Amino acid sequence: MQLESLMRDLVEFMRANQGWAVPIVFFVAFAECVAVLSWIVPATVFFTAFGAAAGASGLNLIPLAFAASLGAGSGFWVSYWAGLVLGPRVDHHWPFKQNPQLLERGHAFFEKWGVLSIVIGHFFGPLRAVIAIVAGIVKMPFLQFQLGNWIASFAWGFGLLYGAGRLAEFVTR
Repeated sequence: MQLESLMRDLVEFMRANQGWAVPIVFFVAFAECVAVLSWIVPATVFFTAFGAAAGASGLNLIPLAFAASLGAGSGFWVSYWAGLVLGPRVDHHWPFKQNPQLLERGHAFFEKWGVLSIVIGHFFGPLRAVIAIVAGIVKMPFLQFQLGNWIASFAWGFGLLYGAGRLAEFVTR
């Protein structure tokens, strides 16, 4: 409940200080898509609330959706890079050391779906937290990863933030 209150306060701050909206949206999307941080940052709640508030108050949704998309793609990219650098040793670090099933499930999903796992991973919270790092661990080809990552990032950013904003505009008319 305290986290919801914090997100509500952030949405109100962004309403009052619109110049900060784009960098905040980028940062929240980035944090949501970096392995491990995505468990802490509830971006889906934030983007739905902020998108609705932005749409209802007439803010331009396109720069905000671009910021969300770029933040999400960058966060996945960092996670992929961490998987490349750490490799299988990633399971020696928190939270994977205490919860080895997280990587096991992510790896099984990746093996089944390949590049589609990157696309799907953007849309499902528990998977979002591990799929990009798994792709790095197994050394998924860079271009394949980036193609799936950026397609999904733009679908996620525009779908979530722009979609919620447009719906709020429609409802408030």
